[in-house]
Amino acid sequence: MSEEQTPPEAAEPPEDFKDKYFRALAEMQNMTRRMQKEKQEIVRFGIDQAIAEFIPVIDNFENALRFADSAGAEVKNWAVGFQMILTQFKDALANSGVVSFTSLGAPFNPASHEAVEMEETDQCPEGTILEEFTKGYKSGERVIRPARVKVAKAIRLDESEQKINPQNKEEDHV
Repeated sequence: MSEEQTPPEAAEPPEDFKDKYFRALAEMQNMTRRMQKEKQEIVRFGIDQAIAEFIPVIDNFENALRFADSAGAEVKNWAVGFQMILTQFKDALANSGVVSFTSLGAPFNPASHEAVEMEETDQCPEGTILEEFTKGYKSGERVIRPARVKVAKAIRLDESEQKINPQNKEEDHV
């Protein structure tokens, strides 16, 4: 053989080609699944964002209907129709997997609550939700809008109340 004709390198065994093929195939299938999952999450996020735009409208309906009982007969008749519309909105949200959640009396969770006020109290444990200003909504486990709440805070004593009375101090040493 001449120098120009070098013997070809030893060819890879067929098992190596087969292994590489199956690895590439598995990687492609995993990538396809990952992309489908990401696409579903993006679509769901877009739907949740669109639904979040309607939540303040639902809040306004609920607030307006609270005052309907104290209004005149004509307003009460209108309120019945508005209540029906509100029910349709809520049903449409529920059909899409979006539901409101109640926070009153629950422990504060920063993932699902927004504390807008704190109140010192000894009536319940610190971190308990005392009042709900606006409802929270979630889609599955994802919070679309956190509930706006008032949270209990432990009562803190002033420095003057924490100081030991000198008379009590002397009695302790006796």
